[in-house]
Amino acid sequence: MNRLINVGFGNVVNSSKIISIISPDAAPIKRMVQNAKDTGMAIDATCGRRTKAVIVTDSGYVILSSLLPETIAGRVNQFYGEKQDFDFHKHE
Repeated sequence: MNRLINVGFGNVVNSSKIISIISPDAAPIKRMVQNAKDTGMAIDATCGRRTKAVIVTDSGYVILSSLLPETIAGRVNQFYGEKQDFDFHKHE
């Protein structure tokens, strides 16, 4: 079942398409984001605010969010905790 997760400012992402939710601070992630911007695979959902989370989807899109990774993961976990026994923290 698909579930839309709010990633800030009314922007939503299909939770079943999320591969990872990561912090943008590391140099390899910054390069990945820049590459996604250059190739048109980046979706900026920050509304002009600082990027605090980078969401990678199974189709290769990179979504930039101004919410913390923990906040987004908590929203995903809240849904999967209700429907399944899936916990992102078990897979870290």
